[in-house]
Amino acid sequence: MFVAFGPPSGSGYGSVVALPFGRLTGNGRPLSVDGSTVPEQVAVDLRLLTSHRLDVVHDRVRAINRLRATLLEYFPALERAFNYSKNKAALTLLSRYATPDSLRRIGVTRLATWLKSRGCRNSARVAQIAVDAARTQTTTLPAQAIGAALVAKLATRITAIDEDLAQIDAEITAHVSRDETTQLLLSMPGFAAVLAATFVAQIGGSLDNFDTVDRLACVAGLAPVPRDSGRINGNLHRPRRFNRRLLRTCYLAALSSLKNSPASRTFYDRKRAEGKSHKQALIALARRRINVIWAMLRDHTPYTEPAPAKSPIPA
Repeated sequence: MFVAFGPPSGSGYGSVVALPFGRLTGNGRPLSVDGSTVPEQVAVDLRLLTSHRLDVVHDRVRAINRLRATLLEYFPALERAFNYSKNKAALTLLSRYATPDSLRRIGVTRLATWLKSRGCRNSARVAQIAVDAARTQTTTLPAQAIGAALVAKLATRITAIDEDLAQIDAEITAHVSRDETTQLLLSMPGFAAVLAATFVAQIGGSLDNFDTVDRLACVAGLAPVPRDSGRINGNLHRPRRFNRRLLRTCYLAALSSLKNSPASRTFYDRKRAEGKSHKQALIALARRRINVIWAMLRDHTPYTEPAPAKSPIPA
């Protein structure tokens, strides 16, 4: 409920509207009492950005799958030659030279020079692989004329999607740099800007929506719930309803933490030694990390890697 309006301004509305929890600026952006952005607004901004990024990533995957399927119709040797989801030079090559004839005509030297002029890495190696693939195919298949035109369009589209993703990532990083919660998460191994932004967006910007850490773990799908029936007890399963995007974020962060967190690696190895599968050990690690995240956000304290346990000195 609005309780006060400011005087009219050039925008036609009051520059500040008082709210029960703070203030609302003339452009509709909530502010806390000290003028900083409230957590709910941060969560909304990050939720929109991360959701849009996920949609763009899905568009990229679909475009790459269509490119590979089309390329397989008329140039299977080149379809097998590169990983088009990671190789920028291969996409640049397909935007201009998408047939065996055109690759054989230009040759390795000129193709490498052309790729290098467009800022592609390993241009000589990419050119050599592409021309070698073209030399293994001397037959012109019926789908080549239309297929080559479609592949060139798809390669150009994927390059544009990559540029869009870079811009979205820059916007997410800018928002993350202005928020205390995401900065705390970045101090924890396994969290980069996108995962930290996704986590904050999915919990609503703060821990205020959860009474306990167990409730947060349950919403994330990391706390088993009983499905007892009759005389059957201790039948624990993942809850039927949970936030799948939050679970994915916690899972990926736990997986990434194995590379640079000795504590995570030690816990994971212990669970594997107990007979847990890779997935079960990662879920257990993600649940343990939820406790750490809860303490970090509750106490506004960055993550500190625990000291490794000292092995007992033999007598």
